[in-house]
Amino acid sequence: MVSLETPVCDFGQPAPDFSLPGVDGRQWTRDDCAGSKGLLVMFICNHCPYVQAIRERLVRDANELTELGIGCVAIMSNDPTDYPEDSFENMRQIAKDFAFPFPYLLDETQAVAKAYGAICTPDFFGYNAQLQLQYRGRLDESRKETAPEGVRRDLFEGMREVALTGQGPRQQIPSVGCSIKWREG
Repeated sequence: MVSLETPVCDFGQPAPDFSLPGVDGRQWTRDDCAGSKGLLVMFICNHCPYVQAIRERLVRDANELTELGIGCVAIMSNDPTDYPEDSFENMRQIAKDFAFPFPYLLDETQAVAKAYGAICTPDFFGYNAQLQLQYRGRLDESRKETAPEGVRRDLFEGMREVALTGQGPRQQIPSVGCSIKWREG
């Protein structure tokens, strides 16, 4: 398991479009997922300990961001061949177990992860209402273990700023997580 850190936010980069199947049986596009104030695209998976440590906080933050007009979507781009926990069936179960308030989508070809430049799980891309990148940082201090209650909610605060002003914070702390499991060839 390789631990990687996300690069610095490339402010203004447009959100690539996508059309992916969700665990709810529906096909979702970028515009279906966007809210009136912006869009948070989260690359996650089921098996990664960095994601497992923050799942409940993802749900909490997504619920609160939705109230601020930020649409949220989670995309799973790993090749499940070596990680059966990341199968579509298991994605469906995790979404149900944690009551995901956002679409959980399968990027089977990995084309969407490549278009976004995703490198790890979790990897967060926060966009304003014009779908221009404004946030590429961490959720909070959590790593493979959940950070203590009361730590700064970096992702939430950054996306709240985007919802209110259209701009993300200039200072962002990179997300850290497991490498995306790319298909061979």
